Amino acid sequence: MATPNPESDHARPNSGHATDQPAAVQMYGVLRKRIISGELMPGLRLSEQEIADQYDLSRQPIREAFIRLTGDGLIEVRPQRGTYVSRIDMDWVMGTRFIRESVEADIVRLAARLAQPQQIVALNGILERQQLIAQGDAAALVTLDEEFHYSLAAIAGQTVVWRHLQGLKMHLDRVRHLVSAISPKDIMLDQHRAVVDAIAAGDPDQAEKAMRLHLRRVFGDLPAIMQLSPQYFDKADQLAARMHYDPSINA
Repeated sequence: MATPNPESDHARPNSGHATDQPAAVQMYGVLRKRIISGELMPGLRLSEQEIADQYDLSRQPIREAFIRLTGDGLIEVRPQRGTYVSRIDMDWVMGTRFIRESVEADIVRLAARLAQPQQIVALNGILERQQLIAQGDAAALVTLDEEFHYSLAAIAGQTVVWRHLQGLKMHLDRVRHLVSAISPKDIMLDQHRAVVDAIAAGDPDQAEKAMRLHLRRVFGDLPAIMQLSPQYFDKADQLAARMHYDPSINA
């Protein structure tokens, strides 16, 4: 079962002075983040009581958070066995990756047409911060990756679309944390730089090409990750057929 970790940076949900959100809503966000980051690993058994004790709460907000997380597909209830962190649904990962590429290809085309000089400076500032992150610091890498892609959406005037996409890509984000922990950080940095250079040059075609190649990185990283941790994945048998894909197509 998940055990309390007093050294964790996940503090007890606020009791009202910093947010008016109910405890159940806050716990949903906290547990969702811990699952997506891999802190609560796939297959881990969860206990309402242990988590309630960890955050000094009653079981009711934990139970409500569990219901929402079940709806997200991030935890599963096994009758007469318990509640577990779900394995990563590979069908969901591949479908969401396809949607994300389609959306972000259009976003960077718009960004290449609309970006102002100060926005290019801001994007390069994100790249500079990425360069300083230690290899293997998955949480920091994913956080800056999110900031980078959100910034592109903001330049394109498509932050609402970006927020909708966030609600779809939970399983994909779990894979991204695994990838960032073992993959050389310079790969992501170089791919981001290619996107920024194309936007700075006002070249929508090159920006789209660079973004598509960046988002197809998962095709190269997944086999090694799945070999290292096959127990983390569900529907993995479906992946082999879907990996026979030329990442240069339409790029």
